[in-house]
Parts: sequence; structure tokens; C-alpha cells
Amino acid sequence: MQSLIHWINRAIMMFACLFMLLMMGHITADVALRFFFNGRLIGTLEIVSYYYMVVIVFLSLGYVELRGEHIRVDLFAQMMPHAVQLGLYVFACTLGLIFFGMLGWQTLQDAISATARSEEAMSNYTFYIWPARWALPLGFAGIWLAILSNLLKSVATRRAL
Repeated sequence: MQSLIHWINRAIMMFACLFMLLMMGHITADVALRFFFNGRLIGTLEIVSYYYMVVIVFLSLGYVELRGEHIRVDLFAQMMPHAVQLGLYVFACTLGLIFFGMLGWQTLQDAISATARSEEAMSNYTFYIWPARWALPLGFAGIWLAILSNLLKSVATRRAL
């Protein structure tokens, strides 16, 4: 099961990396058009802020959690016995599963609602933002699975990660 969770999060991360490459190309093309031809790509700001950035940030959450690279403040926990550290880690993971489970559920409901009404942003043209709403529940599902994987691994090894 852990290898499946790792595979899922790597696949989601690759999708985020693809969007990062697309964003880099899009911004480079916009800057080049402005510099060389005094032109521009219409909607660059909207596409970058509503699509690229949202996808890159939220789809990366699970992969970062799997690697244990989220910010942690464990100054006092490091001084405690290993059994207490494990207990605190299990407690933190349980809270994380509840928190990201609720976030995932709510953002899934929001994405379904936004899709049903074809949500769009105010702009000089029709700019649909409902597709970007799906990045949140997908990202929260990824981090939920990553927390579950780390929790199972730490309980199996009887050591906090």
C-alpha cells in the first residue's frame, strides 16, 4: 500500500512539475513578446495566478510530506524519550488526517459546485476558473495519503519520522 501511495504522490508531483514548466514557458514567451515585439499574451496574469500557481502549490503537498520536508518545530520533542516522540507523532498524524480529510471533503464540494455553475473570474473576456478548483481536493487527497503512509511506517518501525 505504501508503494502505491508513493507512486500516486509522485504522479501528482509530476503533474505539478509539468505545470511549472508550462508556467515558465508562458511567462518567458510573454516577456519575449513584450521586449522584442512590443506585444503581449492576453491573460498571462490570470492564467498564472488562477491555474499555474494553484496547481503547483497544492499538488506538491503530498510529495513534500512523503519526503518529510514540511516545516517542523520539534525542539522539545527531540529531548523526550522515543516512546513519547512516537506518541506525539501518532497524535500529530491523526490530527493531520482529520484536518486534511475535512479540507479535502470541503474543497471537493466546492469544486463540484464551481463546475456545475461554470465559475469564472471577472476579466475582459470569459475566463473560467472552475478547472483550477479541482487541484485543491486532489492535493489534499495526496497529502492525506502521505500522512497515512508516514503514520503506518512510523508505527511499524516504532519510531517517529
